[in-house]
Amino acid sequence: MSTERHITLVHEQSEFAEARSAEKAETARQCAVAARTVASHSNDADDCVSLLAMLGLDALAGKEVGAPHSPARVGAAPRL
Repeated sequence: MSTERHITLVHEQSEFAEARSAEKAETARQCAVAARTVASHSNDADDCVSLLAMLGLDALAGKEVGAPHSPARVGAAPRL
């Protein structure tokens, strides 16, 4: 019986962790864009809050998009 071990899982786990992290970041970005879109189509603040709650979105998520050059900032959205 050989005592030599070949471990390749570290690289595979690292790739999986990176993919998972990228997926989480993209999901957060999409939720932020969705929250801003809802805000821009809401009639008022109460309407916005209830729509966001119905969709399971966080009102603060829309602020995470942030960058002035981001596609979500093209249309003016009301502040929450």
